[in-house]
Amino acid sequence: MLAQAITRFIAANKYPHFAPKAFFFDMDGVLFNSMPRHAKAWVETMRQIGIEFSEYDAFLNEGQTGRRIIDIFIRKAFGRPSTVEEQEKYYRLKSDLFDAGGAPEPIPGVAEVLNALKNAGMQIFVVTGSGQASLLGKLEHSFPGIFQKEKMVTAHDVRHGKPDPEPYLMALQKAGVQPWEGVVIENAPLGVQSGHAAKLFTVGVNTGILRPEDLQDAGADIVLKNMHELLDELQRNSIV
Repeated sequence: MLAQAITRFIAANKYPHFAPKAFFFDMDGVLFNSMPRHAKAWVETMRQIGIEFSEYDAFLNEGQTGRRIIDIFIRKAFGRPSTVEEQEKYYRLKSDLFDAGGAPEPIPGVAEVLNALKNAGMQIFVVTGSGQASLLGKLEHSFPGIFQKEKMVTAHDVRHGKPDPEPYLMALQKAGVQPWEGVVIENAPLGVQSGHAAKLFTVGVNTGILRPEDLQDAGADIVLKNMHELLDELQRNSIV
């Protein structure tokens, strides 16, 4: 399955070959099982604004900034742009609702994937729309010795977030590798669009409630069910 996807990827982009040296991981829904809590927090926040919003909507819009999501849905519901005050108020509410649940657990199987990649000598990056100050400490606590500060792209580093290709183009530049040497691991359509637009091999791992087609239609080169399946494919193709 992975071998055929790689063959299609090389042909579509007219690359000389595919030789992974760096893996770029999204955070929410890829490293941490945080999306169900994000979704519930968004549903409650939108309810207080007076907007109909589902957990599925939250998964579809993952990757955009919180203020952007608020603006999009206020425009849809009320036919006007949101104010800065509304963005700040409701994003603070959403953040408080999310934080009340405590620290999310790692996605099942992702630690095994990360350790296998590290042992294979791959560069490992996190590319996230999050800008929280405690991010590095959180990653080190859950995945000791895997992530380094200089191998991160966060909301503070880019002007344009996902689905724009800028986050993954910046990660590519930081890694010092060619596009056919990088692999994106994403769980959301906007993140997949970002990786695809950067012309990187993009793996959609469907860890949430989305349909596989949501990730395929966004441009994923391959869609897998979980991290265990990802590790199996990497091992089967002698990447790790």
